Amino acid sequence: MDNDFSLVTAHLWRAASGHHEAMDPSSAPMVTGPRVVLPSAFDVTGLASAAVAVATQAAADLLADRQATSTRAVSVDSRHACAAFQPEAWFTPQGWTVPPIWDPLSGNYRTVDGWIRLHTNYAAHRTAVERTLDARDRDGVAAAVANQRSIDAESAVIEAGGAAAAMATRSAWLVSHAGIATATAPAFDITERPMITPARWATARPEAPFSGRRVLDLTRVLAGPTCTKFLAAYGADVLRIDPPGFEEVAALLPETTQGKRTAALDLTATSDRGVFEELVVQADVIVIGLRADALARLGYGATELKAVNPDLIIASLDAYGRVGPWRHRRGFDSLVQMSCGIAASGTAAPIPLPVQTLDDGTGWLLAAAITRILTRQLTESITATITTSLIATANLLYEVTELAGERVLALPRGRRHRGRRYIRRKRRCCGTIWPGQSQSRTPSGATRPGHPITRIRPRNLAA
Repeated sequence: MDNDFSLVTAHLWRAASGHHEAMDPSSAPMVTGPRVVLPSAFDVTGLASAAVAVATQAAADLLADRQATSTRAVSVDSRHACAAFQPEAWFTPQGWTVPPIWDPLSGNYRTVDGWIRLHTNYAAHRTAVERTLDARDRDGVAAAVANQRSIDAESAVIEAGGAAAAMATRSAWLVSHAGIATATAPAFDITERPMITPARWATARPEAPFSGRRVLDLTRVLAGPTCTKFLAAYGADVLRIDPPGFEEVAALLPETTQGKRTAALDLTATSDRGVFEELVVQADVIVIGLRADALARLGYGATELKAVNPDLIIASLDAYGRVGPWRHRRGFDSLVQMSCGIAASGTAAPIPLPVQTLDDGTGWLLAAAITRILTRQLTESITATITTSLIATANLLYEVTELAGERVLALPRGRRHRGRRYIRRKRRCCGTIWPGQSQSRTPSGATRPGHPITRIRPRNLAA
């Protein structure tokens, strides 16, 4: 039973290192605050607090190695960590209005035998739903799926290029082909390789852990941007690259672009491919948040990227993992919750997690994994390819919930909500709370505010 976060923190540290490394208890981060902040049947507070602690500890260790000093103490307040898992709720726009996060057609719908969730925040996915169901509004969609089986409606939308998930119980998921393929896969698959040349930044003595490191960000909402936002907040030079004309979810732009520069590249155009390869040569890390085969189909799979830059850290994440029949399936946090049993925990109707736990947990833990490999580049001349997924984080959530035990999850309701009241007070007084952790004498914060995705020619950013 874990009443003080220590078991969960140690478990996530091992997971983010590919189970290659245990956390040294003498240098473990300190996690304080209420044991339950976000009410849930799952240990969301434990996973959020430990993920933030693990990423921050990894950054502190890297900074110590780069400065040739002892590691600075790391502390995390569970209320701050839980705020960091819902950042879109805690910023206040000045001079503009936040648009709705969810498209009107996104959401849960009753079917003849259960429930289905549709994700239509991107225009192409909405079009797929409209075309498949011959409906343009929620009432029309509800009527169209009401007499269908959940799995039939899911399959039709998926085949049309959309994003959907039928609600399944945990037991049903674990005996499905997709569930069997991912149930025992490591949360982080880390394939190490020796560096061709020593880390070119080994002699620097920076003020921040990632100062001088260049990161290419090819991710979408919300796990990937969470990872790269952490790297940017602690000094990395992050360049987000999107296809020309791509429209990110507008309400989340303050979070998905915070601390980063943005640019557009058409990787089917010869000239832009040359620019991209030039950027890859100069990068230390590339973070890819696309379906498993997306870049490979453009000629930029892991093998091709390593040929361009042999020492590059290649970090990839997707929804349903890199193995099994769903490895190429479109997916998002809310859909994975429906697929793997989280939304079906104990009730007839779907009950989501209180925050986008799978997205944020994946982002923070991927940042930790990248940071550990950066440290090993410095100390051992080792680099790596890292893969993870939202379904892997869902499996971790089940694991940490079991570690927490019933006593933690059964805390009185008043204690559960105390942390939320604290967050609201801090927001009124202090504005945005992020990243949700502290390193002794090590300030963090994005040097560039969130902004619309601009169409800068990245050729100007490669120098």
